[in-house]
Amino acid sequence: MTNTTGKINLLGLTQPEMEKFFESIGEKRFRAGQVMKWIHHFGVDDFAAMSNVGKALREKLEASAEIRSPEVVSENISADGTRKWVVRVASGSCVETVYIPQNGRGTLCVSSQAGCALDCSFCSTGKQGFNSDLTSAEIIGQVWIANKSFGSVPAKIDRAITNVVMMGMGEPLLNFDNVVSAMQIMMDDLGYGISKRKVTLSTSGVVPMIDKLAEVIDVSLALSLHAPNDELRNQLVPINKKYPLEVLLAACKRYISKLGEKRVLTIEYTLLKGVNDQPEHAEQMIALLADVPCKINLIPFNPFPFSGYERPSNNAIRRFQDLLHKAGHNVTVRTTRGDDIDAACGQLVGQVMDRTRRSERYIAVRQLGSEAQEPAAAVNRN
Repeated sequence: MTNTTGKINLLGLTQPEMEKFFESIGEKRFRAGQVMKWIHHFGVDDFAAMSNVGKALREKLEASAEIRSPEVVSENISADGTRKWVVRVASGSCVETVYIPQNGRGTLCVSSQAGCALDCSFCSTGKQGFNSDLTSAEIIGQVWIANKSFGSVPAKIDRAITNVVMMGMGEPLLNFDNVVSAMQIMMDDLGYGISKRKVTLSTSGVVPMIDKLAEVIDVSLALSLHAPNDELRNQLVPINKKYPLEVLLAACKRYISKLGEKRVLTIEYTLLKGVNDQPEHAEQMIALLADVPCKINLIPFNPFPFSGYERPSNNAIRRFQDLLHKAGHNVTVRTTRGDDIDAACGQLVGQVMDRTRRSERYIAVRQLGSEAQEPAAAVNRN
């Protein structure tokens, strides 16, 4: 929460943390609410602009605190209205935030890590390697930046951002404390007042953290499934080797059962041509989810360089959807949005200062593979 100047960044503090901060500088707890409104409702990052805060306190805040969001490197707007921000975080890496307007909703896809420690084979973020966890200020700062860009300050009922998903770069449950703090601010009336039903955490399946999550917050949960059996999921989502499907789905059911209110698990399933899009995969998925209260979101693969995967045909996508529908599942196919600005699902890469050297190895292997194919192609042409 502090930087090299020793000042505490108030942007990432929850209401209880903000109250403790004010007590620590000899001020009343109610000041927390005043300052949180200025930060999140009005988008203010200058203490001097806080007109209902006395001069002496403003000077005290200037000396000990700051309101610092990540640096905006670029903002791009797609032809379909999707927006993408690239922001630089303290580690020096850049992460991406995406806003998707659709059917009266405005969904903000927020990153939790610079890169990702989980190397899912079809995700471009994972191929960038991993650098660092984002702080709570860097996570909520993405919401703060997007909110200001839409002119949604001062706060008003007709908001541009209606939903937030922790589904950008990174595995949220591997940055547990900072992600939970940021989501608490999203839902706090002194923050962004977003309904718990409209704040969603998406995970690849870190089972112990799913159970821990249920103890501290009641946001919606999405599971990045992507395969209907352990053998295939081990290849596509390597964390499955540690937490196989039976264990993972049991944890998800425990989480959903604690929410009550007829809430269900969202299943995210990226369709890969010839890999997991066949009728037998749909039948396996139907059996797997037979006793899981869920809705299914099918995501046609969005290509990126050297991925080795392709998008299925529209007929294959419809066939897969129809099989799930006939089994009684609520199934939607996610429309590809923002691909002209590389903002589509699975395409977020940012600029990760990779500590793992995974991206370097990945590109080298893919380039070797393409070079090996070129002589064979030449022989075939001759």
